[in-house]
Amino acid sequence: MSKLPRKIIIDTDPGQDDAIAILLALASPEDIKVLGITAVAGNVPLELTAKNARIVCELAGRPDIPVFAGCDAPLCRPLVTAEHVHGKTGLDGPALPEPQMPLQDLHGVDFIIDTLRREPSGSVTLCPLGPLTNIATAFDRAPDIVERVQEIVLMGGAYFEVGNITPAAEFNIYVDPEAADTVMKSGIRITMMPLDVTHKALVTRPRNEAFRALNTPVGRAVAEMTDFFERFDREKYGSDGAPLHDPTVIAHLIAPRLFSGRFVNVEIETGSELTRGMTVTDWWRVTEREPNAMFIGDLDAERFFALLTERLARLPLPPAG
Repeated sequence: MSKLPRKIIIDTDPGQDDAIAILLALASPEDIKVLGITAVAGNVPLELTAKNARIVCELAGRPDIPVFAGCDAPLCRPLVTAEHVHGKTGLDGPALPEPQMPLQDLHGVDFIIDTLRREPSGSVTLCPLGPLTNIATAFDRAPDIVERVQEIVLMGGAYFEVGNITPAAEFNIYVDPEAADTVMKSGIRITMMPLDVTHKALVTRPRNEAFRALNTPVGRAVAEMTDFFERFDREKYGSDGAPLHDPTVIAHLIAPRLFSGRFVNVEIETGSELTRGMTVTDWWRVTEREPNAMFIGDLDAERFFALLTERLARLPLPPAG
């Protein structure tokens, strides 16, 4: 008997790697049913992340996916953005048309709350690809939904790879550490894709040429996104290409055996200005704190990129029916 696709909400701040994660999800209907996409301020301000999410849906041939604008600032701090990485639009690289599909009227946080109350308990997975502001706000406003979440699979944090926005912190967690703290203390089953694993998902030149060789609008757009995106990482890390952070979240839902990690305790530093947003990870289990997250540390990069290329080749999907 075939399994039913996993119902997910993608919470995102596109971002080239966010865009590729969305494309992977939309290209995988046998594995994933995207109930909706909620935008949050992060890589760029909310107006752009909400616009970029719709651009990506249309690129995938899926203007039917509802997109909602969520929170435009962190819970209690000024917004920090990352145009220095993603460009002014957040999707610099390819020339993509303005979206024609509408932004939904409902606030993204209300969509999360309403969906979790409507769908059977334990049937919806939350997939945050940016700061956790929308998710924490939903939990604060509607505590009853927390026990209804199947799982949270998120991109964020770092331990052995330390920080990418400060010496101690990864960007998504740093932008809204209070929100991350709320999520990590929720008691929900959490799987984290930190820099420790995403820095092993490098778009080398041959991997990017495989995207371009698809010779489709999606393949070309993805190749041009990573062409732009990688300039920053090559200069910063001296690496062979750009790490594709966010698609690891979706790939884990499709093929979890590509990944390995440890179930450990992760706490979020919110008090110290020096280490604000640090994901203090008890990898060696030296404290008595209860484990609260599957902290992923490795992946099979060749199989990850083979999966990504094979799925992207499907887009745009033919209309259902």
